[in-house]
Amino acid sequence: MANRRPKRQYTDGFKAETVRLVRESGKPISAVAREMDLTESALRKWVKGAERETGRRGPLSGLEREELEQLRREVRTLRTEQAILKKAMAFFAKDHA
Repeated sequence: MANRRPKRQYTDGFKAETVRLVRESGKPISAVAREMDLTESALRKWVKGAERETGRRGPLSGLEREELEQLRREVRTLRTEQAILKKAMAFFAKDHA
C-alpha cells in the first residue's frame, strides 16, 4: 500500500473552483485531476455533487430536498391535528346523543 497518498482536506472554495475549471475548460476530469494533483475519483465526486446541488443530476436538488423535508414535517403535523379533531368530534357527538 505504498501508493496511497495521505488524506488531504480541501476548502469548499477550492472544490468549487476546481469544478468550475472542469466545466469551463472542456478538459476531461482525468486531465484536470492530474493538473491539480488530485485523485480522479475525488474530482468526479465533487463534480457529481455540484451537479446534484444545482439540479443538473439526480431527482432532487439541495433546495428541493429541503423543501420536501419541510413539507413532510407539515403533513405529519396536519395528520396529527386531524386525528385530534376527529377524536374531539366523536367525544362531543357522544355527549349530544
